[in-house]
Amino acid sequence: MILKILLVIGVIAVVYFMFIKKKPIVNSKSEKKDTKLQSNDMIECASCGVYVEVDEAILSNGKYYCSQECVNKDK
Repeated sequence: MILKILLVIGVIAVVYFMFIKKKPIVNSKSEKKDTKLQSNDMIECASCGVYVEVDEAILSNGKYYCSQECVNKDK
């Protein structure tokens, strides 16, 4: 009898935690503050779409490029 009660309580707890309990809302402003680029992050070239590391990318007019050819092509 006690085993049945514990089983019912366990099932109710699982249903509660999976479906009813809301996850905390993450503030989007705090996420944007933590998005500073690291040296090993990959970014997309604004011209051709190739992904390069931040250290190897060329920054021109606020956009990242993979090579000088893409910078000249986009002007």
